[in-house]
Amino acid sequence: MSGLLKVLSSCMTQLVVFATFYIFTVYSSASKDNALRGMCDKPVEKNLRFGVAPDWEMANTICCHNTQYAEPSGYFHSSRVNLFARFKPEESSHTFYDSVCGIPLFIAPRGRSLAEWETESYHHGWPSFREDEVVKEHVIVLPDGEVKSICGTHLGHNIPDSQGDRFCIDLACIAGMPRIGTPLEPHKQ
Repeated sequence: MSGLLKVLSSCMTQLVVFATFYIFTVYSSASKDNALRGMCDKPVEKNLRFGVAPDWEMANTICCHNTQYAEPSGYFHSSRVNLFARFKPEESSHTFYDSVCGIPLFIAPRGRSLAEWETESYHHGWPSFREDEVVKEHVIVLPDGEVKSICGTHLGHNIPDSQGDRFCIDLACIAGMPRIGTPLEPHKQ
């Protein structure tokens, strides 16, 4: 009986991997045209993470009906949101998902400490990501510097500095739940 369970478990694992690949491949190719036209596939989800859910209307406007404006500077460290206080010291990185379609967009920090990432974000007023922290197959940088997901979600802007590309991103647009499964980190929602 245990041999049968091992075979079934292996088959289920392969099926999940295939389904995940298929969903992302089909979704990616179908959605890239919408992203380039500046359209979200649907509204921002209601169950946003990091304390952003009460600001759903702001999130939907900024992420789906906008190419120039941003959430207020410092929003991510307002008393209700307080992004960096939600992270546990033992967590080595944090995954941020599209607020519309739930695909992973950024994983941070990478190539720097949590303190360095937090300091840079506070300095600029928005969560700031570097090139190593971008999930490149899901993020599009337009010639004018606008940053979008392949789902068409406006994320923010690339504002390079002396260290290279710096992605100033609206937390409201990367506070989604993962499309498949649960968040990789157990952050307070």
